[in-house]
Amino acid sequence: MSSNIGDLVDRTYREYLEPMDDVVSYTTLETGISATDTTVVFNNNLLSVEEEDALNAGTIIEIDRELLVCTDLNTTTNTITVTRGARGTTAAIHDAGDIIKIAPPFPRQNVFDAVCDQIKNMYPTLFATETKSITAKTGYIILDGANDNYLITPLKAISQYTDWSAGSDETGIGYTGVSCELIDLPNPFTYTDATGTSQTLTYSNNGPNKVNALQVYGISAGQEVYVTFKKKFIQPTAETDELTTVGLETEYEPIVMAGVAAQLVSGRDIPTATADYITDQMNVQNFPVDSATRLRNSLLQYQRVLLQQARKDLRARYPEPVTINSINYTN
Repeated sequence: MSSNIGDLVDRTYREYLEPMDDVVSYTTLETGISATDTTVVFNNNLLSVEEEDALNAGTIIEIDRELLVCTDLNTTTNTITVTRGARGTTAAIHDAGDIIKIAPPFPRQNVFDAVCDQIKNMYPTLFATETKSITAKTGYIILDGANDNYLITPLKAISQYTDWSAGSDETGIGYTGVSCELIDLPNPFTYTDATGTSQTLTYSNNGPNKVNALQVYGISAGQEVYVTFKKKFIQPTAETDELTTVGLETEYEPIVMAGVAAQLVSGRDIPTATADYITDQMNVQNFPVDSATRLRNSLLQYQRVLLQQARKDLRARYPEPVTINSINYTN
């Protein structure tokens, strides 16, 4: 299983895009390069003569997520003169030993972008959840966490309170259901805090353009309320982003990978070995594919099956709350 976006990208290559018997030609960096260097020194021991000749002017190579265009090759010094940050990728620092792929059919930047697209587009069929501890107060409660603008609606809410029984000096812990309402406010939103100071809350990330506030009912101010929210998946920005932070559960990984494979093979002639490899992988999942020409449609159908299964699980865990006069009664 994957722990971050980079792991999920690697798993997509391993299970769909890079057959073990048809690995892209590659070598490694002999020395590290900065983000501005235009000369790459490569290890020629990993290349055949034909592969080395393929590094002539016009060839695109890949290091991590950066694409570079070869403009000149020196086989004596094993150096390539390159143009950095090709096709919208970003020039970056690369270390000695990093892999150089030659003319990759599925660039890593494309796979990363497709993973991000698939995660974002799973909502509203699927959704993430987050439980927050909130102190009840009179009036609305501004939600100002880093990603609180991704919250959609409360799914359930419960409060823990201490009850002193009459004539007893013992305390017991009880739980009671709480009704609550999520309020959409404009972004930015200016309000006055408890000290009388004017505050302005602005969300400038890639999420929804709004500020959220919560109104709770049927509980005294000062009590703790535990609210579980339905939440949009957070758009990843780096391969180091943790899947738990994005909101992606383990069982959602196959959904994303099938969607990525379908997105990348759509509208293009893919290598025969890759088509056969994906077909074999789907057969292992007991989802046969008749031919390579039907690969994309079969991948999308397989993804829909996985989505339906995940949706049923979500409905079982989080029944839709009853809404009366815009107030969610979740328990």
